[in-house]
Amino acid sequence: MSENKGKTFFIDQTRCTACRGCQAACKQWKKLAADETVNTGSYQNPPDLNGHTFKLVRFNEVEVDSKLKWVFFPEQCRHCLEPPCKMMADAFIPGAIIQDEATGAVLYTEKTKELDYQTIREACPYDIPRKEESTGLLTKCNMCIDRVRAGMLPACVKTCPTFTMHFGDRDEMLAMARARLAEVQKKSPAALLADSDLVRVLYLCEVHPSHYHHHMVADAASGAHREFAQDRIGPFSRRALLAMRPLRTG
Repeated sequence: MSENKGKTFFIDQTRCTACRGCQAACKQWKKLAADETVNTGSYQNPPDLNGHTFKLVRFNEVEVDSKLKWVFFPEQCRHCLEPPCKMMADAFIPGAIIQDEATGAVLYTEKTKELDYQTIREACPYDIPRKEESTGLLTKCNMCIDRVRAGMLPACVKTCPTFTMHFGDRDEMLAMARARLAEVQKKSPAALLADSDLVRVLYLCEVHPSHYHHHMVADAASGAHREFAQDRIGPFSRRALLAMRPLRTG
């Protein structure tokens, strides 16, 4: 698929108020279980993504220009243009992770039960994949592919009251994101679009990406680019990779 085809999210973090409507809408539409959590000293709840939390608003307090700033990061799968998780999965169980031709969405199938969870998670440059212990499935955001195929917006985008979240054809979202970036940079010159050439979820960061979260941008050590997955997979046959896979005990 061409990098300018398919669908893309644009998430303007300068507008996010951390209402967590997107987080709740994701759970409601997908009928995901609620999390029983405790106060950890942060408004962020639950503390991290898990097997039944695909969208999480992260909270962080940082110092910018000697002033305290509260930043919010509605995290989800980035739907990489060339997803390392799929490349890694293809070496073990072809078809376990697929990429929708029309939208570019990266989709996890029932076959992910057969994959080694840590191997797939470590291949992701954003540390997104999680395992639902009750089913054995690997899970994450699926771009609300059922809604999108029916001509609807993803649930998180539909519910956002501040127009933080947008969704549409990739070329239109790129144009919108670049126009908004130029506007924001008049006040915040350091603003940028995180990894816009790698992913289908464009985050507009008003401050340095590290202030939001250490996985806001791709972690090269985890397989940020296509070359990473190719370097790990290319020299080996599927049989050799299977032999290298950690032995399961359960």
